[in-house]
Amino acid sequence: MELRVLRYFLAVARENNFTKAAELLRVTQPTLSRQIGQLEEELGVKLFKRSNHGINLTEEGTLLRSRAREIVALVDKTQNELTAGGERLSGEIAIGSGELRSVAGLSDSLATFREKHPGVRLEIFSGNADDVKDRLDKGLLDFGLLLEPVDVGKYEYLRLPGSEIWGVLTPKDSLWAEKKGIEPEDLVGQPLFFPNRPALEGPLANWFGDMYDSLNIVAGFNLIYNVAIMAQRKMGLVVCIKLDAVYENLTFVPLKPKLEAGSLLVWKKNQTGSRASKAFLEHTRNNLKAL
Repeated sequence: MELRVLRYFLAVARENNFTKAAELLRVTQPTLSRQIGQLEEELGVKLFKRSNHGINLTEEGTLLRSRAREIVALVDKTQNELTAGGERLSGEIAIGSGELRSVAGLSDSLATFREKHPGVRLEIFSGNADDVKDRLDKGLLDFGLLLEPVDVGKYEYLRLPGSEIWGVLTPKDSLWAEKKGIEPEDLVGQPLFFPNRPALEGPLANWFGDMYDSLNIVAGFNLIYNVAIMAQRKMGLVVCIKLDAVYENLTFVPLKPKLEAGSLLVWKKNQTGSRASKAFLEHTRNNLKAL
């Protein structure tokens, strides 16, 4: 498979139309159709379902789209790193993060780093910890900001200052909004939105104790915005960490007894980073030492 043909395939998959994709790629429609046909022949599968109403990806095409995106992104990232030579630091740093208050500290470090090296471009990916680790492992990210607990067997890391506070997001006119702290028995039988990350099950299960198995979990979630909207409509309470975000008619109440977690900036062990990523790591280390 040629990289050029993978880019052609992604354009067709994105547009669901050979003519539009050909215009964007600045090639003729017959040329594009021939390239995709040769790719299908090479792989021995059909990538698109063709009909009078247009085209759609087959199951095999959907799988290739996912893999092709990763391949193209990794190639582009590698090219940027290799061409970022010279005295003036340039290139790209790709960072992934969940929704964490510790992003503020990371942002401070990024801001002062960019003041020194304005030629460095940042690529920011938002997702839950599993999404971030997956992209780290595939080489698509240089660093990941993760909420503990984290299995650091494959990673080096820096611990960021401060802690994330667990609690409940609840409507302001609810009984729970009047409390200074939410206790385990307050949540038994209540519809709950629960973070969908296996590593968090241990700390939360320990906090709930014997009541954990009797919780009414109506849905799991990875990022909070959508379930916050559902909480506004009183579909359930959201078990989450505190964020510096304001949701209309919702308030955050911490857990009692208090449950906190740290956050780590991680990167792959034995990773040969770019000049830019190495410089940022050293910059961040020095910032943390100065705190």
